[in-house]
Amino acid sequence: MMASPALDSPWPTSTGDSFCGSFNIHMEEQNPADILPVLEDPTSSVSYNHTIPKPPPVPGNTHAGNKSIKRLSESCYVPKETIDTWDKLFKEGCGADVYIITEGKSYIPAHLSVLTLASPVLGNFLRQSKVQNGMRYVKIPGVPYEAVYTFIRFLYSSCYEKEEMKKYVLHLLVLSHSYSVPSLKRVCIYLLEQGWLTKENVVDVLQLARNCDAPRLSLICVRMVVKDFKAISSTEGWKVMKQVNPALEQELLEFVVEADSGKEERLKKKEEKKVYLQLYEAMEALLHICKDGCRTIGPRDKVFKGGQVACGFPACKGLETLVRHFSSCKTRVPGGCVHCKRMWQLLELHSRICNQPDSCKVPLCRHFKEKMQQQTKKDEAKWKLLVSKVIASKDALWPISGRRSSLL
Repeated sequence: MMASPALDSPWPTSTGDSFCGSFNIHMEEQNPADILPVLEDPTSSVSYNHTIPKPPPVPGNTHAGNKSIKRLSESCYVPKETIDTWDKLFKEGCGADVYIITEGKSYIPAHLSVLTLASPVLGNFLRQSKVQNGMRYVKIPGVPYEAVYTFIRFLYSSCYEKEEMKKYVLHLLVLSHSYSVPSLKRVCIYLLEQGWLTKENVVDVLQLARNCDAPRLSLICVRMVVKDFKAISSTEGWKVMKQVNPALEQELLEFVVEADSGKEERLKKKEEKKVYLQLYEAMEALLHICKDGCRTIGPRDKVFKGGQVACGFPACKGLETLVRHFSSCKTRVPGGCVHCKRMWQLLELHSRICNQPDSCKVPLCRHFKEKMQQQTKKDEAKWKLLVSKVIASKDALWPISGRRSSLL
């Protein structure tokens, strides 16, 4: 019962012979105590007279003790009996000097002093009311009796029934804001944030949250609307809001469009980074095959490692298949075969990244370096941009090193 808030370039086919001649291809089926000083008692070479007492020992660390004392002095414990007493005072209305009038002409007896201390706003209304037969009267219209009852009870003992709170939480949120009861307002906001928001009430809660100065709750509601817009936009609450508050509807629609655009942009950038990373892995695998050899393919001066040896380059297997195709393809001209075209692009990309073309063992590396001088400024700018993005993608290689390349 008790609750608290608490991107292509054409190249001559003759270079393909140079490429094929570079490989030997085997066809197959496929201690801490020394660091921290020990606190010791100070010693002195001065001898003490027997009448002079020795100094006291160095005091221990009393910081933790002081924190405990401070914490106890700042804490406050309210026994259950005390809470029950205040709850009983409200329920029995003993000595009441105020009547709270609710819907259906029902009334709730209360005490001016308690209401004034718990809610200065409500107390001010009461002091301005006329006294009739020793009693003051104040009406709270537009709110069900049960909601007002729960509100007044909370002012006495901070107690409430969970069922009643859940049923009238929106009424209580408005009452706590209107009559300046921060503790009850925190409880209502907390309960709504912790699972009492639904598709049916989120639009109503959003409007109340804005009117009741609850920015965090408002933000949670907006996020919920954006996340499940299709279902929420078909509720009765949305239809009513659309009629009485079209500005809010327009604002929420803009949030939804913005969120969708942002999501598409993030997915696009993610896919771009994935492609650049695959290209970087392909460059490493190409250098690995041409320099060291791998399994059943490599330079002529290298011994095959065998198909059983595991390779640490994710793109190696796919690139090996591409090299085999390129060496035996009858078309091979750029644009004539999509696989060969891809191989030409990888070779050119490597030559643009390679800093040692004279000693590089990758076929056609120096050839492509010389051909770069014949390209237009526009093509050169595109290649430079691609190279920069591929090189930058290597920083993201380690977190996803286990992923197999799907570029080839």
